[in-house]
Amino acid sequence: MPRLSLIAALLGLSLLTAPFSSAAAPAAPPPLEIFVSVLPLKYFAERIGGERVAVQVMVGPGRSPATYEPTPRQMAELSRSRLYYRVGVPFESVWMARIAALNPALEIVDLRDGLALRRLEAHDHAHEGGHHHHHHHGQKEADELDPHLWTAPLLVEQMAARIRDTLSAADPAEAPRYQANYSSFAADLEKLDQDIRQRLGPLTARRFLVFHPAWGYFADAYGLEQVAIESQGKEPGPRGLARLIAQARQEGISVIFVQPQFSRSTAAVVADAIEGRVAAVDPLAEDYLNNMRQVVEVFAEALEPAP
Repeated sequence: MPRLSLIAALLGLSLLTAPFSSAAAPAAPPPLEIFVSVLPLKYFAERIGGERVAVQVMVGPGRSPATYEPTPRQMAELSRSRLYYRVGVPFESVWMARIAALNPALEIVDLRDGLALRRLEAHDHAHEGGHHHHHHHGQKEADELDPHLWTAPLLVEQMAARIRDTLSAADPAEAPRYQANYSSFAADLEKLDQDIRQRLGPLTARRFLVFHPAWGYFADAYGLEQVAIESQGKEPGPRGLARLIAQARQEGISVIFVQPQFSRSTAAVVADAIEGRVAAVDPLAEDYLNNMRQVVEVFAEALEPAP
């Protein structure tokens, strides 16, 4: 049976050479399956994880985190995921317990941990500036806390460090890559922060009117003051609205900032009353650095005195 022995010899030879040919290109392990609540967090996770992560976002473009409900497909994909990054947006308070029950192996990371949180201003506080800092969060308080931490670039830097650490723990072999990616992202964030300070620093007007109070951390970081029309998801009644309009007129506020995910009708009524305009700024855009630069220009132009 010379022919069989020849085949056996060739097989033996191929077995011997196989490890050498595959050693040059070892099969990469599959990327870590990750979920995040909102689009900016997807950008942060991808900046740090690079090709080692496959990131899915719960609340896609144009959706509101206040009213979002996960799709059956998302729930199925969550059952296979390794990490979930949350940040306190409203739908989480309803869904996180269900998501955790669905996949006991899923590590849920709250990116607010260790950061100073601010309360969402109530209407009564609107004229006081609402600098209410708050350091811990129980569930019943979660609705009162402002989840929009990412509007302040230096808070994003701290959140990014947490993403780096949790990815490194889940995937230790790639820790040096995560550290290098973090360093590059942190440098971008520090540059963004300096540019914002330069752009907004000289402005004399420091108060701005928003429909949905999404810019509180941004305002705190850069010495501005956010005055919100909506509070904790509720629009003001006629008296509250009249008070806001009077305040805006008195202070010469002529621009109201709105988010594309929310209705503009009330904001448009106020804009008419103060003979001003509505400007869209999106805190939920995925392309974080470019979006923040655009947002800062819109704020600067609105706050700069008319020539």
